[in-house]
Amino acid sequence: MAAVAYAAWLAIGAFGRPYNFFDMKIYHGAVVWWASGHELYEFVAPDTTLGFTYPPFAGLAMLPMAHLPVALAGLLNATVSIAALAVVLAALLRPIVDRLGWPLWWTVAIATPLAVAIEPTRETLGYGQVNLLLFALIMADLIALRWRSRRGTHQAENDGALLRFVYGGAWAGVGIGLATAVKLTPALFIFYLMITRQWRVAATAVGTAVAVTIGSFGVVGTESRAYFGSVLWQTERVGAADMTPNQSLAGLLARLYDSIETPGLLWLAFSVLMLALGLSRAANSHADGDELTAFTLVGLTANVISPISWTHHLVWVIPAIIVLADAAVRRHDASRLPALRPATGPYGGPPGVSTLRPPIWYPTLTGLRHGVAAIGLYLLFLISPIWPYEHQLPEVSHYDDGLFGALMENSLALALIVLVAALPWRPGAEPAFHTDRMARTAMLYGRR
Repeated sequence: MAAVAYAAWLAIGAFGRPYNFFDMKIYHGAVVWWASGHELYEFVAPDTTLGFTYPPFAGLAMLPMAHLPVALAGLLNATVSIAALAVVLAALLRPIVDRLGWPLWWTVAIATPLAVAIEPTRETLGYGQVNLLLFALIMADLIALRWRSRRGTHQAENDGALLRFVYGGAWAGVGIGLATAVKLTPALFIFYLMITRQWRVAATAVGTAVAVTIGSFGVVGTESRAYFGSVLWQTERVGAADMTPNQSLAGLLARLYDSIETPGLLWLAFSVLMLALGLSRAANSHADGDELTAFTLVGLTANVISPISWTHHLVWVIPAIIVLADAAVRRHDASRLPALRPATGPYGGPPGVSTLRPPIWYPTLTGLRHGVAAIGLYLLFLISPIWPYEHQLPEVSHYDDGLFGALMENSLALALIVLVAALPWRPGAEPAFHTDRMARTAMLYGRR
């Protein structure tokens, strides 16, 4: 474990960038400015054109750090974020390690530094961003759905009201609602909940987001009116679309057209296509009983269609790697089970009699492509080849390093699009809803 942590530290030094809590300094400066009696959205960080871009609720949540030095605030954010990541990994990996018979604490101790080393996590921690905390809020709702599906009605009735509320998953949707109130892109999870007819969870998420937003109006009305009246629509506050760290579809198209701005109609057309593809695949994953992959597809889709998706926003590749690795193991294990095959042909035997002898090479190769995809995806986000080919218009064209350089500069965005289109789900892996469909499917397969 110590060796893995040390290797992760070396990888961050080799492939990461110099980090000095740049974004945290903006947030800290903004709340200090605000606490001094000034308007929150009038703050501009020294030597930059950047200010506070989050909704007022996020400002209220960050306000206590105005009393801390900026370095301490950054370290505290990094510590809490890593702890949240470890808890999320424990929750996501537990069904897998239980099936494989591995110790959970050992697996999480290995997985956490590996996850910290890749681009989205190290950028989040190094810049003092909040992405891992929002990721944890959304994943908390996934855990709530899992608990609700596994909680028997009779058992719940014998528990106290508090235990029934917590372990019964009645609070599912609160995490998504809070994340949406902090940053608007998690609202896509609410649409997913609606199209999969998880009405109670969707209503909880909407109610939480609305209640928090209205509450913010009541506490800081001036800032709320300023944000929703003007700041929200000032897209130039966050940077130019073609900037290399913007690995969304909009950034990809802007760089392909070698333009500072994204071609609007083309982006809209492809965004609608990716939205439909991502949500439909997430709904199918949900229907087949794999809620983790469904949530992952929604998160990846949000990264793709958002006008700005900085590399530290791309934390949804973490569960994508887990899904790919688990899919490889599941397919490999399944191939080792006896399979009925026709007697005629290469295996011989009397006509009409089946044999249980699969080809010798079949179990070895089954799941190989998913395993290679998981390793390749991890290495891509570990090395993050976009930075050696970073360009900025109008000074330097995005084609200055030729076609290969353009491909590398857009490699993370291309990977996200491929994941939305091709990330496999695992039928029956983690159903997070009550239904008889899985039972009917199991009975049908049992009769074959």
